[in-house]
Amino acid sequence: MLPPSHSNTIDFDAAKLQRLGFPARRKATLHPLSLAQLRQQLNLQLQTSLELERILEVFFQEVQQLIPLNALVYQMPAHDLRLEFGERATHSASYHLSHDGDYLGELTFRRNQRFSDEELGQLESLLACLLFPLRNALLYRAAVQSALRDPLTGTGNRIAMDQALQREVDLARRSLQPLSLLMLDLDHFKRINDTHGHGVGDEVLRSVAGALRRQLRNVDMVFRFGGEEFLVLLSNTSREAAALVGERLRHAVENLQCAVEGKPLQLSISLGCATLQPGESARSLLRRADDALYVAKREGRNRLSMAS
Repeated sequence: MLPPSHSNTIDFDAAKLQRLGFPARRKATLHPLSLAQLRQQLNLQLQTSLELERILEVFFQEVQQLIPLNALVYQMPAHDLRLEFGERATHSASYHLSHDGDYLGELTFRRNQRFSDEELGQLESLLACLLFPLRNALLYRAAVQSALRDPLTGTGNRIAMDQALQREVDLARRSLQPLSLLMLDLDHFKRINDTHGHGVGDEVLRSVAGALRRQLRNVDMVFRFGGEEFLVLLSNTSREAAALVGERLRHAVENLQCAVEGKPLQLSISLGCATLQPGESARSLLRRADDALYVAKREGRNRLSMAS
């Protein structure tokens, strides 16, 4: 762990904790624990969960029995991960966490009074209790994410797609907002595999997946449906807006610069688009998007077809 550093104030979003189901920060006990007692308590409590958010929340709560804090911030830039607990404060102490050469992220404590040398020493001692649970939580999180990812393209897999589709259908019904699907297929993909080999085919799939992601919003989701088929889930997107997105994706793939042995490889996709109808099930929405895709393929490929 590196020595603490000071930084500027950061605004915190307390609603994140409520959305995750965590209770409000509890008050410190009337009888503060000693450092040794708190370490023993942390060693027990931090072993009760593999959920990263829960482990950090418990750590944040328990540390305050010895050292008053306003906030705790955890960051893992490589994983685009940032968790914030607490509220506005002006002073900070930050630590680079690692174990056996494995980088575990950055942890920052914040409050409105400067930390004393004694308090910093206590924080460093307590952080030692966090390392093993934090490492295990990160490993668990990576395993869960891996189970929901297509290993070739990095998009969501069918399991993730089924979960997300039902969740978004339920959300669209409750919020009375539109939801649209794009089902797309890479044209003549079998010909690419047969002519150039499956290695080239894999590279093409990765390139297409990357082109799709670059054209979508952060809230949009793309999944590998199977083989050379992908599904794009567009929340709060009307039929007309989804058609525009579909055309943008089609042009993006058409403009991909792919070559085999110096010769350009022309790529294109066919798309089917469907928008959720009142009372419609997730299965029906998916079927209509798939039917529209087959219409696009029958009509000559490299085009978008809208479901009725």
